[in-house]
Amino acid sequence: FCMILNKKKAIFFDMDGTLVDSSKDLASAVNFMLKSIGREEFEEKKIQEWVGNGALILTKRALSGSVEIDKDLDEELVEKSLQLLLDYYSKHLCIKTKDYPNVKETLKELRNIGYKMAVITNKPYEFVPTILEKLGLMKYFDLILGADSLPKKKPDPMPLLYACKNFDIKPYEALMVGDSKSDILAAKSADIDVVAVNYGYNHGESLQKYEPNIIIEDFKELLEILKGDKL
Repeated sequence: FCMILNKKKAIFFDMDGTLVDSSKDLASAVNFMLKSIGREEFEEKKIQEWVGNGALILTKRALSGSVEIDKDLDEELVEKSLQLLLDYYSKHLCIKTKDYPNVKETLKELRNIGYKMAVITNKPYEFVPTILEKLGLMKYFDLILGADSLPKKKPDPMPLLYACKNFDIKPYEALMVGDSKSDILAAKSADIDVVAVNYGYNHGESLQKYEPNIIIEDFKELLEILKGDKL
C-alpha cells in the first residue's frame, strides 16, 4: 500500500478522535449543561456516541438524548444550552483529554522526515491551540484550522483546499487523516487521499462504506504507509 500514498508533502489531521481523546471532558460539559437546565445526565459512554460533529450537533443530540436529533427542539433552548456547554468546556478543556497512543512519537518522526502538517478540525478554533499546547503537540503543526476559521467546514472540502494553497501544494501531494465520515467525504471532494483511524468517534458506523484509501488501528501505522516515501 505504499504505492497509493507516496509523493506526499503535507499531512492534514483531524483532532478529536484522531490525535486526541477529548470525549471525557466533552461528556463533563454535556452533563453540566443538562444539569443546569434541569435535565437528566447521561453516562459518558452514551455521550461519546454523540461526539465528533461539532458543538451545536453535540448539544442537539444531548437535548434529544440520541444520535438522531429531535426535529422539534426549541431554538432558544438549543442556543442557551450551547452557551452553557461552551462556557463550561472553555474552562475545563484539558482535564481528562489526552493524546492517543503513539501520536507524539509518530508526529515527531513525520516532522523529522520533513512533512508539513496541519490540524483541520470541526472544533471551534478558540479551543484548539490550548489543547494542542497542553498536550505538547502544538509544535508539530504549521497550520491550525477550526470550525469557524473559514466560511465552511468539513465535510466541505474548503478547509483542505485552503491548506493545500497555504502549503503551496497540489491535492495529490496531501494526505488527510481522520476518524469520521466528514473527514473522508471532505478529502474525497478535494481529491485528496485519506487514511481513516478506526479508534475514534464514528457513531458506531463502519468507515469502510465511505471507502477511505486505508483504515488503520494504530496511529503509528502512518509511518508504515508513508515509508516508501521520502525515506
